[in-house]
Amino acid sequence: MAITIGVDVGGTNIVCGAVDETGGVLLKLKQPTEAGKGHAEVLSRIAGMVRHIRAELGAEHDAKAVTAVGVGIPGLVDPISGISRFAGNLNWRDIPVVSLLESELGIPVHIDNDVRMYVYGEAVAGAGRGIEHVLGITIGTGIAAAMVHGGQPYYGYKSMAGEIGHVRMDGVEDACSCGLNGCLETVASASGMVRQAKKALIEGRESVLGTWFPGQEIDRLTAAHLSQAMDQGDALATEIIARAGALTGQALAAAVMVLSPEAIVIGGGGALAGERLLKPLREELFRLILPDFREGLKVVTAEHNDDAGIIGSALYARHKQ
Repeated sequence: MAITIGVDVGGTNIVCGAVDETGGVLLKLKQPTEAGKGHAEVLSRIAGMVRHIRAELGAEHDAKAVTAVGVGIPGLVDPISGISRFAGNLNWRDIPVVSLLESELGIPVHIDNDVRMYVYGEAVAGAGRGIEHVLGITIGTGIAAAMVHGGQPYYGYKSMAGEIGHVRMDGVEDACSCGLNGCLETVASASGMVRQAKKALIEGRESVLGTWFPGQEIDRLTAAHLSQAMDQGDALATEIIARAGALTGQALAAAVMVLSPEAIVIGGGGALAGERLLKPLREELFRLILPDFREGLKVVTAEHNDDAGIIGSALYARHKQ
């Protein structure tokens, strides 16, 4: 049985897993990224994790059965040259990831954008399985999207397609870390929703959240707490989550009218919020698209969620051989 290894590099953790040809995860390992130690340390850690996975496969699978490694990296990635052009939360710029890892591991390595690989994993082995045109969006610390058409990821010019989190939204003026104002992710990402809640509480807005996190305790507030407060009928939490869902639906409506997907897969923390976020998202999306685009369009949550990145990276590395 041929096996490929998928690696999902995040700002906080690296997840590495052995994946079979069906997308099944045979073995998985997680370690802290520690990006502050520099790219050489991070890449050395990835190589060590891959070697550990190969050793752990042990007697059940010949180490030679591992035919390639796929690595999903945040930010701007050039899969053709194998270079990470820019990854802000890793503090990487123009890092030749493929050549460095291949010299360490001695097997082919493919790199790509992490969200593109996440959506690819869901498209070919998850919630979008069997569907020709899949648009995926991940909602977490930031927001990004990717399109898979006929089993192939869409890249666009300079491989930069998918930055839906930086679409300017009407009525939004918040400054974004990208340097623009009014980006979708300033209000609809998990961090954006938490930031709005904290601001409202500091300004004196009444909410059960203020009871849970008085004074300096506010720094412990997370997006999961917003969901819990909404379930208790809290007006502030409901308003923030509903607005996030509606604005995401607006951004997706434009993408649907341009790309005409058959399914939209929602992943990341947004998937964990469930119908709290998806109901206003779906309502706004379907309100804004033409009837012919509405017909047959599915909006579903990710099947693999936490594992989709390693599954997609591994399967695409297999596909590229």
